[in-house]
Amino acid sequence: MGVIIGPRVIDAGLSLHLAWLSPVPVAAGYPSPAQDYFDGRIDLNAHLIKDITSTFVVRVTGDSMERAGISDGDELIVNRALEPRDGSVVVAVLDGELTIKRLRITPGGVVLQAENPKYPDIRVSALSELTIWGVATRCLHHV
Repeated sequence: MGVIIGPRVIDAGLSLHLAWLSPVPVAAGYPSPAQDYFDGRIDLNAHLIKDITSTFVVRVTGDSMERAGISDGDELIVNRALEPRDGSVVVAVLDGELTIKRLRITPGGVVLQAENPKYPDIRVSALSELTIWGVATRCLHHV
């Protein structure tokens, strides 16, 4: 059995900062001059994190998940308490190596699927050691 080493994380329990909240939704189309003020602050913890004790932020490297909207340098909010399901984006430890992929549970076995055609699917063999470290719940994408 291999040793499982967790990804580089920002401490669990770390408080995300309070940010200003617009009182109304902001259109991505034609701007409205009546929506130019902000009212109060929003607690990002309350909106992004359900269980602070099992939630971590991991930084993504590489481009294998681009079609899932996850780019190099993004941060994923990962919940270790969630049960992974078919189609979940997961942080997986395969034979001691960390990877972020979409989990596919097929009749032929488990597949870790990249979201970029440059990368092949990883079919997990019976001799491999696979641990699902956590399930991604949000992607903090840089614009």
